[in-house]
Amino acid sequence: MRLDRYLANQGAGSRKEVQKWIRAGRVCLEGVLTRDPGAETMGKRVTLDGREMALPGEIHLMLNKPAGFLTAREDSRQRTVMDLLPEEMTARGCMPVGRLDKDTTGLLLLTTDGVLSHRLISPKRHVEKVYLARVEGILTPETEALFARGVPLKDFTALPAKLEILDSHTGRVTVHEGKYHQVKRMFGACGCPVLQLERERFGPLEMDPKLSPGAWRRLTGEEAGALYEAAGMEAPR
Repeated sequence: MRLDRYLANQGAGSRKEVQKWIRAGRVCLEGVLTRDPGAETMGKRVTLDGREMALPGEIHLMLNKPAGFLTAREDSRQRTVMDLLPEEMTARGCMPVGRLDKDTTGLLLLTTDGVLSHRLISPKRHVEKVYLARVEGILTPETEALFARGVPLKDFTALPAKLEILDSHTGRVTVHEGKYHQVKRMFGACGCPVLQLERERFGPLEMDPKLSPGAWRRLTGEEAGALYEAAGMEAPR
């Protein structure tokens, strides 16, 4: 595959943008700078500004999910996160890792590796998810203590979670579970209904600040490797 096409398919930028970057000397093949957009990438390590891009094979994406989109494969009446991806990604079977509520925003991972996805969302792996929440009511040290003990809900008691109060209406919470509406229910049980919820981190990966809502990119080889490590798996070569 041509270098410019490869980088564009990775989500690094448009075809014209990556051609400009290549000619500007920002891209290396196997550690060697190249200014040829047509250079062959087959089996070669590609870096952009020193950042390694994932090699062809399994596809792993980072999406900045906007509000108003369902985390689902398809829906006959509402837009889904799959509508934000190009056809070549959906055709390869790239699917969300876990779910974000329709009105929840931020980091959503997608992958073609079903085993990786299953292990990342398994409660046995204790993979952390970090959310920024804006709430009604007042967050207090007692709220922090309740999160640390485990918030009792109607059908289960949430595992202990870390709540960092940023101001009286804003908190950053770290959880190891991902049950239906769990974070919202935890805050609601403390008398602080959630107004806005954004996921900032999933396991070792943080939301790329360069991604605007609705934008996506492929994970680098290093990022994908960190995900496999978090899942207790060996990254495919």
